[in-house]
Amino acid sequence: MTTGAPGRPRIGLSTSSVYPESTAHAFAYAAAVGYEAVEVMVGIDALSQQVDAVRQLSEHHELPISAIHAPCLLFTQRVWGVEPWGKLERSAAMARAVGAEVVVVHPPFRWQKEYARDFVNGIAALEESSGIAFAVENMYPWRASRRRMEMYLPGWDPSEEPYANTTIDLSHAAIAQSDPVAMAERLGPRLRHVHLTDGTDSAKDEHLVPGRGTIGADAFLHHLAAGGFAGEVVLEINTRRCTTREEREADLRASLEFAVEHLAVVPVVPAGDGG
Repeated sequence: MTTGAPGRPRIGLSTSSVYPESTAHAFAYAAAVGYEAVEVMVGIDALSQQVDAVRQLSEHHELPISAIHAPCLLFTQRVWGVEPWGKLERSAAMARAVGAEVVVVHPPFRWQKEYARDFVNGIAALEESSGIAFAVENMYPWRASRRRMEMYLPGWDPSEEPYANTTIDLSHAAIAQSDPVAMAERLGPRLRHVHLTDGTDSAKDEHLVPGRGTIGADAFLHHLAAGGFAGEVVLEINTRRCTTREEREADLRASLEFAVEHLAVVPVVPAGDGG
């Protein structure tokens, strides 16, 4: 179990939250704003692909690394080669080297048929061989007009498969029109990792500052707090529209403050005990 302040999970920042700024900038923002850890998105920023550079950033800013996000997005398909299992093995190796216990991974795209064929068993085998938790993330059907296209195999909802470790992303839940609290209840102790963000009924993956969407990020955090969630909470928001450093930092600060406020456990006073 990792903890932040007494009584709540550790709150980290995903390096993707400052894109198009760099991984190095993400660590600097996290330290300045007061985050307790960093999740490194391995992506097109060359620094994010280098174990020594990531370790040095962690040590310089005195911020632990909570997770490595494997390069499995559409625009990172060629990062660390094109063989998906090799990418996951490298992600696990980076996680071990920098002290992270979790690798976040998306389910395969439908066109990755060979990779998808034994994905569930392959993830379990990787966890066994590496000692790293591979937290499979919820995705969503792609929406075009009124059509919903299933683009992931074995599926976008990790609660439907026997993964030992999973991630819930609130923006993805919004696109899928899926209740994240209900998903968390289905997952139970298999929920290891959270991408805290927000979304609306849009077909776009919005990654809003939590509280600025309609998915119920506050209620979701209350559910985690009440259940004693022992995993990591990582802010993964989109700040691409910010035009200044001050504006980006304000969004990062608002996100952290939201997390701290709503992860606080409010004691329930039994009936008749009030003053």
